[in-house]
This record gives sequence, C-alpha cells and structure tokens, in this order.
Amino acid sequence: MQRVLESLKLLGLSSYEAQGFAALVYHGVANADTIAESARIPRTSAYKVMESLVDKGLARETDGRPKMFKPEDLNVVKNQTEAKIRTLFDDLRFIQEVVTSKGEPQLVYTIYGTERVMLKLQEMINLTEREIFICTPRVREIRTEMKKSIDNAVKRGVKVIFVTPPNKRIPENAESFVVDGIMTTDVVSDGSRALLAGPDMDACGYTDNPGLAVHVYQFVQMLIEKRSV
Repeated sequence: MQRVLESLKLLGLSSYEAQGFAALVYHGVANADTIAESARIPRTSAYKVMESLVDKGLARETDGRPKMFKPEDLNVVKNQTEAKIRTLFDDLRFIQEVVTSKGEPQLVYTIYGTERVMLKLQEMINLTEREIFICTPRVREIRTEMKKSIDNAVKRGVKVIFVTPPNKRIPENAESFVVDGIMTTDVVSDGSRALLAGPDMDACGYTDNPGLAVHVYQFVQMLIEKRSV
C-alpha cells in the first residue's frame, strides 16, 4: 500500500488524494465518511478530497443521498495517464531538439512542423515595433491565420510589408510589392529577427541575431529594387 501511495503522488496527487483514491479503489463504492475512516484522513477534508478526485477524472459521483463515489475505470485512468506521459516526453524532446539546434555559439536554429513555423512567424509579428517584411507565396494562409496579429501590429503603427507573387490578396492596411518567381518565405522583423522557410513552410531557420538578420533584410530589399527596375 505504501508503494501504491508513493506512486500515486507521481501522478500529481496530494497525500490525502492518494490515500483517498486507494481507499476508494479498495471499497469500490463509498461515501466520504467511509473514505475518511479507511484512508485515515480528517472527515472535514474527505469530501473536498473526493471532489478533487472527480475533477481530476479519477472518481465519479453517484446520485442519491448520501453522495457516494466510485473509482473511474482503471483502464481509463491508465490510458489517460499514459497519454499525459507521452505528451510530456514529446514536449521534452521538442525542447531538447530546440536547445540542441540553437546551441551556443550557433546563431540559427531550426523549427520543424508547419504549425510551429506559423507560431514562430506569429510571434515575430507580435514582437515587431517598427516594420516587418513578409516575402512569401503563402499569403492566404498567413492572412487567414494571423489576421488579428497583423491588425494589432498595424494599430501599433508597425509597417507590415508583403512581397508576393502576382494575384495575391494581402491583408488590409498592409503595403505590398509584387515580384515574380517567389517560391520560399523570408521574413525580417525590425532588422533584428529573421525567418527563412521552405515552400511548404514545414521547416524553417530562425535567428534573432541582428548580424544575420540584416542579410535577409538586404535580400528582400534586393527583390524589391529588382522589381522596381
């Protein structure tokens, strides 16, 4: 029993919650008073403990008076716990990949996955204070998913400048330049942050090093000037 209680604490349960849940599994169905006696927890705390177990998906309330409690199906609890652990380690692996990629003294790190690339682009828009150049063929996706961030940037007085292939509808209040042959997405914010993504935007390189970002800025300016010639 002691081993069970210690393991239950690894799931984020307090001592009283672990004791209460173990007692509930033992009884199968019980009221708060019975749990308090079996689990050796104060009667004044027993009902709150059981309600907390219900909120965490570990127990269910039954109808009637006095209110009775039953443990959630243990297979359901097991599946939920395993899913949380998988998610935890997926997140840890992602953090590890970012740290490994970013590293020191490296100045550029790689982001994988379209959703994460789009989130990084949205973050850049939100951080921009003066101007942001978005050179991309993927205008529709950016216009749709980042409308609020772009609108807020414009309200802050940020110049939002799109450089796009022909026949692309840009967001309202944004400036634009039309350039033939754009295949990839290059973004530069305030001349100090830059993002370079492939045609599908499923991976990108990102830097917040001004020395590198200026090269992306110069490349975008070159495209604009070429268009103007």
